[in-house]
Amino acid sequence: MSWTFSIRNVIYPKERWIWIQVRIIHETDKAILADNGRKFWIPKSQINGMRLKKNILQIYVKESIAG
Repeated sequence: MSWTFSIRNVIYPKERWIWIQVRIIHETDKAILADNGRKFWIPKSQINGMRLKKNILQIYVKESIAG
């Protein structure tokens, strides 16, 4: 039986993945310095996808990484 509301989901919520619009400022072997209003480093191991949509670069990362 599947419960939509359970104690486990409250304690360990599922991490959401989101597309964020960024401008890449600098890239190293292990990370990317991105700017979306604020500058932050994103480890390449945390990036799950990249796309170019209407000339806007977007990356697919966990919501906690994007801030």
